[in-house]
Amino acid sequence: MTDDRPPRIRIEALEPAFAAEATAWAERLRLPLGGDAEFALQLGEHGLQFAELGAQAPGPIRVDFLEGAVAHRRQFGGGSGQMIAKAAGLQPGVRPSVLDATAGLGRDAFVLAQLGCPVTLIERQPLIAALLEDGLRRARADAEVAAIVARMRLLRGDAIEAMRAWAGEAPQVIYLDPMFPHRDKSAQVKKEMRLFRPLAGADDDAPALLAAALALATHRVVVKRPRKALAIAGAAPGYALEGNSSRFDVYPKKSLKAAGERHTDETPRG
Repeated sequence: MTDDRPPRIRIEALEPAFAAEATAWAERLRLPLGGDAEFALQLGEHGLQFAELGAQAPGPIRVDFLEGAVAHRRQFGGGSGQMIAKAAGLQPGVRPSVLDATAGLGRDAFVLAQLGCPVTLIERQPLIAALLEDGLRRARADAEVAAIVARMRLLRGDAIEAMRAWAGEAPQVIYLDPMFPHRDKSAQVKKEMRLFRPLAGADDDAPALLAAALALATHRVVVKRPRKALAIAGAAPGYALEGNSSRFDVYPKKSLKAAGERHTDETPRG
């Protein structure tokens, strides 16, 4: 899309058996059933999916914690040796509470939950939140994955507002992955960016998001960025972990220790 008008989206059932559920989603999201549209939120045997319409459109996307890339990562992803786990401070006896304030499709949150962290997810785009809700619902019915998603709690709304008005125990770690053009050129990433960009747009409020996260997190904030991109404007990260295409900027506040160990200030001096 080349202009600033909102995308035209409809709800549709792929089979008659899902018509009632499609109607319920249409009412909930205040979107039309049928009609001319550029995108569709579709109900079918594989759950909820989002698709671009038209002859040259890529295939649909859905949140799937049971099969595909997420399942492969769950089985062969490297456990607590993964870079995201190191960035979040996981170590023997340490599984911090995490707030993923830019949840997206929930993949990174799922990795942290699989490794034992309680994870709260916030997603502000209603259609993406709907995909997440559906993916979590289906995962809860799977005996192998149910215990993992039981550690995942989904909140809908603006993350900046939610963090500023946070009630209850603050998360130890806040994870941010603002929308950016991924350097990963895989077909799947290209498809997701093409479909989600009209919905989510660019995260122009990333500096405010970072500031709110730094004010709330008790121990650290972690920001995922393209490897060569500038850090988010504002406070400078304490250090970064770099991969082939991405890096994790870490903003430490206090060291993460196993239960019973003394916590120390981890803020860099200088």
